[in-house]
Amino acid sequence: MSATEHAPVQVTDRFVHHPQGRLFVRSWHLDGSAGDAAPIVLFHDSLGCVALWRGFPAALAAATGRRVIAYDRLGFGRSDPRRGSLAPGFVAEEADIALPALQREMGFGRFVAFGHSVGGGMAVHCAARHPDACLALVTESAQAFVEERTLAGIREAKSGFQDPARFARLARHHGEKARWVLDAWTETWLAPAFRDWSLADALPQVACPVLALHGEHDEFGTPRHPDIIARLAAGPGRVEIIGGAFHVPHREQPALILRLATDFLAARPA
Repeated sequence: MSATEHAPVQVTDRFVHHPQGRLFVRSWHLDGSAGDAAPIVLFHDSLGCVALWRGFPAALAAATGRRVIAYDRLGFGRSDPRRGSLAPGFVAEEADIALPALQREMGFGRFVAFGHSVGGGMAVHCAARHPDACLALVTESAQAFVEERTLAGIREAKSGFQDPARFARLARHHGEKARWVLDAWTETWLAPAFRDWSLADALPQVACPVLALHGEHDEFGTPRHPDIIARLAAGPGRVEIIGGAFHVPHREQPALILRLATDFLAARPA
């Protein structure tokens, strides 16, 4: 899935200031494009970072003609470390702190929110908190509430990371922050204080069109999640169950996810 097969895509790296440190940001845009269309902002998953989106952002930029912006959340990837554990409200926090910082320093107002896994919940909050600026919302493998299947998947993954080789692969992307990254995922979600978390309050504030993507065999959540996202959002909602896919459809079936997202965004204003 090489974006450069059809159009030259320029890549720019920079750091954006967050109240608690610097955020690493990478953007992709077509060579010579005017850049006036609302960009697509990507929100990564619980163990993710900019690098783990791999070739998808470049392909998305080439296919849609929009600038694509991805960033490492504080504590992840090339961003500065984050101190302490995550509070139960950390999903909503990105809409109040990180997104405004991106808008201010990257020079955009309107945007499209695209989030994977917990990043999907963050994208929901961004659409809910900024209804006049968010033109469209795409969630992929997002959790809408704390489901037992989600917790079972996290417990299994936590056990798997006892393998030094697997943990070393995580550290390749997060360096010395890798232990914090893993604990921020497993210990936050498995904590009793997080058990009642959901998107139920945020979704009715989402006024834009919504595309909820979900793998048929997602090991971290049943199709109840995209159904809830599409049904509770105030804007028009559409669910796409990706046959044969698990938790990372944009990596497992990139051409299909790219087509679904591109077709969905083609109907949206620039």
